[in-house]
Amino acid sequence: MSEVLLDREGHVATITLNRPDRLNAISGEMLTRLSELFLELDHDADVRAMILTGAGRGFCSGLDLKDVASGSSGVAGTVSAGSFKIGETPPLVMRRLDTPVLCALNGPASGYGMDLALGCDFLLASDKAEFAPPVRRGVVPESGGTWLLPRLIGWQKACEVVLLGRRLDASEIERLGLANRVLPHEKLVAEAASWAQELAANAPLAVAASKRSMRFGLDESFEANAHHVMAELYQLFKTEDFREGIASFVEKRAPKYKGR
Repeated sequence: MSEVLLDREGHVATITLNRPDRLNAISGEMLTRLSELFLELDHDADVRAMILTGAGRGFCSGLDLKDVASGSSGVAGTVSAGSFKIGETPPLVMRRLDTPVLCALNGPASGYGMDLALGCDFLLASDKAEFAPPVRRGVVPESGGTWLLPRLIGWQKACEVVLLGRRLDASEIERLGLANRVLPHEKLVAEAASWAQELAANAPLAVAASKRSMRFGLDESFEANAHHVMAELYQLFKTEDFREGIASFVEKRAPKYKGR
């Protein structure tokens, strides 16, 4: 059985971490496969939204400590700096994706798993979800958490999460603003599918351009981003989707976008 599952329905692709007996702890194989799948789906014009979730009762318990200890995870100290290609790891690959990724946080997420969830564009959490920052294991949130958290919730709250290292239940995840919504566990899958279908119904080129513009805007001045957005807009004016958007508005009907 594959450690990472892929399911496609219409324009939505669902990626499932599939080591439920180990709470979906991330193996070296999973790291490689996740990066491959993210890039493959992002390059597929028929995929307009992705869902990332976990099999069983947990989302992801972090890096498999057995792999870390043996050096087979690809992030242990036994790997030389020259051989470790950080740009090919899932957290950095995710930052380059133009296709929206929605996390269906179905249970506990620790360390690497927490960072994977936070790296998604949307986060819907089950009321059984938990976050466990890794500082009490003697490490840092090495997979994006130290960059993401201050931007998501501000400096003081990020320090509360990272430096105290407390386990956060669903109510704390909601209080801190780390999820778009916290839902009864039995409603999570349906709600995630609904959000993904809503995303997929929008003009995919405009969605990708909007996500790209916001992502670049995190590191740009306002003026630079304004120029960037105008360049995106001029390209969108040339598309069939733009003409369909105008026509559907005038004709008072739902648009049918083709991504062209």
